[in-house]
Amino acid sequence: MAPSSARVVVKVDLKKKPWQQNQPLHNRWHPEIQPVAEVKAGEFFRVEMVDWTGGAVKDDGSSDDIKTIDLSTVHYLSGPIRVVDEDGVAAKPGDLLAVEICNLGPLPGDEWGFTASFDRENGGGFLTDHFPCATKAIWYFEGIYAFSPQIPGVRFPGLTHPGIIGTAPSMELLRIWNERERKLEETGFNTLSLCEVVHQRPLANLPTSKGCLLGNIEEGAPEWERIAKEAARTIPGRENGGNCDIKNLSRGSKIYLPVFVEGANLSTGDMHFSQGDGEISFCGAIEMSGFLELKCEIIRNGMQEYLTPMGPTTLHVNPIFEIGPMEPRFSEWLVFEGISVDESGRQHYLDATVAYKRAVLNAIDYLFKFGYSKEQVYLLLSCCPCEGRISGIVDSPNAVATLAIPTAIFDQDIRPKTQKVPVGPRLVRKPDVLKSTYDGMLPITKNPSSSS
Repeated sequence: MAPSSARVVVKVDLKKKPWQQNQPLHNRWHPEIQPVAEVKAGEFFRVEMVDWTGGAVKDDGSSDDIKTIDLSTVHYLSGPIRVVDEDGVAAKPGDLLAVEICNLGPLPGDEWGFTASFDRENGGGFLTDHFPCATKAIWYFEGIYAFSPQIPGVRFPGLTHPGIIGTAPSMELLRIWNERERKLEETGFNTLSLCEVVHQRPLANLPTSKGCLLGNIEEGAPEWERIAKEAARTIPGRENGGNCDIKNLSRGSKIYLPVFVEGANLSTGDMHFSQGDGEISFCGAIEMSGFLELKCEIIRNGMQEYLTPMGPTTLHVNPIFEIGPMEPRFSEWLVFEGISVDESGRQHYLDATVAYKRAVLNAIDYLFKFGYSKEQVYLLLSCCPCEGRISGIVDSPNAVATLAIPTAIFDQDIRPKTQKVPVGPRLVRKPDVLKSTYDGMLPITKNPSSSS
């Protein structure tokens, strides 16, 4: 007898706002956010989700929605989902939740997505000191392929994946998160030289009641204000999984998540049609609404058995990820290198972040010579299936980072050639990405080797 179709446990209506859904969504992590559904181990089930902005970004000819977006609201998650075993006994703190991705994709009738960079003073991004303006590119899907009218001459297969999947934190783990991130926010400028060369702000996204959506806990309820001031933002990845943005977590992947509360309280969202390693424009990848079809298993006492704490408590653990067999295959790549030397020529010590920034800037300046604007390349590298690597981390003083770009995604040969290649600004392949003006006063970094 053929197996039944996946049971829909969370369904969304894209015509409604995130706070209007029949099953309430949430955009914070907190153990008191109650489950909206329950599944049994081994059950085949389906979860639908809105895009990470909840429909705030539109398929139109403007980037003003990116420039003015309220970032206190984003990362709407579907769930939490309570997981029990075949006998109805819930997952317990200390267990591992093995989550298998059986299928995934865009929601029918909503086969499009977007990539963007935020305004430098409203979110910024990895290269915000070079690209301060809000920009946006729309992508349309043709089966497994994506193309953008704003970045013509490029077409590639997507490796679709959830940007966020994780379990609820316990109160103790939530306290650890808030304390360490608040300390970073309060002291980071004085203690971390990396802040001088990577300009994305804020340093941490601390709890705030502004824009807070807490599932079944409605604003105005007695406990709402307290929970809103405790609940962690969904921006970074943490011990519970969360916003790991691992582009290879597609069909056939399995995620081993630590369990911190009874029932595990699994949540997911932030679907990506495709992403480059690092998701460098911050509003990167190709963001979209979508669905996941999943199966879960509970590994009793799995945290102690398989996860080694990397910190002062047994809660300082991280998930394990098993990559599935499905991914685009490319045989030819152009690889760009960066070392721990910033744009001013200053030497840093084994700093992989500075090295990766230099690799990305080298790739942007190179592809500029082939008729693309630098903004087009910046967004492209955030969402195409490029591969980032830390190639060297021990040879003082330079870490070496590389960025490999598959040459087959372009409709022209982008390799260096024996004939002379003109230097300086080239004719930009029109049209360009959608851009907003930058009205702030923060200084902009110039690349000394830049050809523009």
